Amino acid sequence: MASSSIPFTIALADGAGVSALLDAPAAAWACYVFAHGAGAGMDHAFMAAMAAGLAARGVASLRFQFPFMEKGSKRPDSPAVAQAAVRAAVQEAAGRLPGMPVFAGGKSFGGRMTSQAQAAGLLPHVEGLVFVGFPLHPAGKPGAGRAKHLAGVDVPMLFLQGTRDALADLDLVRETTATLADRATLHVVDGADHAFHVLVRSGRNDDQVRDELLDTMAGWMKRIVR
Repeated sequence: MASSSIPFTIALADGAGVSALLDAPAAAWACYVFAHGAGAGMDHAFMAAMAAGLAARGVASLRFQFPFMEKGSKRPDSPAVAQAAVRAAVQEAAGRLPGMPVFAGGKSFGGRMTSQAQAAGLLPHVEGLVFVGFPLHPAGKPGAGRAKHLAGVDVPMLFLQGTRDALADLDLVRETTATLADRATLHVVDGADHAFHVLVRSGRNDDQVRDELLDTMAGWMKRIVR
């Protein structure tokens, strides 16, 4: 199920455009709109490896740049601007892969902006959300305020969280997902930090952790589609 990244531009409602990449294997059965984090864009090695791994599992992916990253700025977009970009990317995926189930989410900031967009009613046709490290709070400042909007998300959610994530105290993550009842599935990655790196003494390497993430994502999506 090999695929290659197809570059294109997504037109935004304000007239601007952002770069995007589509990885679509021939026998794809779902598509994941994969938003990047605040510190690195869609071309980051982790994003690219995840896209390739999803393609090998029959899941197409659409990566895109948030406007701030497209402009080379280090300051993330406002929620309204970021949410509009997510909406445009999801619409693009639905248009390029008609009839295919579409999931959305992303790494850290990208996942949080996607969940805000869904809670605001901007992603009506998305089957579910996948968070690759949901940033529940700033480092060193535990709290669950960033999760309040999740109560308004009306589709299934998968949380992939590392036990060493400085932006997501695991006890708070468990409490948060418990309040979402059967809409939320939590998968804990032992020893992983916010970037899903593991220490050498863990006995595993980053490639093995990434395979765990990918297998979990693909399996969860397949259950939702069925």
